[in-house]
Amino acid sequence: MQRNTIDLIGYVAATCTTLSFLPQLVRVLRLRSAREISLGMFLIFSIGTALWLTYGLLSHSRPVVAANAVTFVLSMSILVLKLRFDRNVLKEVTTV
Repeated sequence: MQRNTIDLIGYVAATCTTLSFLPQLVRVLRLRSAREISLGMFLIFSIGTALWLTYGLLSHSRPVVAANAVTFVLSMSILVLKLRFDRNVLKEVTTV
């Protein structure tokens, strides 16, 4: 199989898995809540994504770099919003 075809498969797979985070991010933003999201899961996932990004950079794999750079930004956005919204919920509960 030609390298271009292999890279194309990688880019399509990367696009599918990366875009899967958009509905969750939109939902968190719309509801202003991330209560149902596991903090531990997103921490571990974000670390894994950062490591995949590093791997892609070191191995010069463009599909891996592209997918994990965007996925890292999306997962960190969800993680930051979770921490922000959970803190706001805790403040509301303790002031009531």
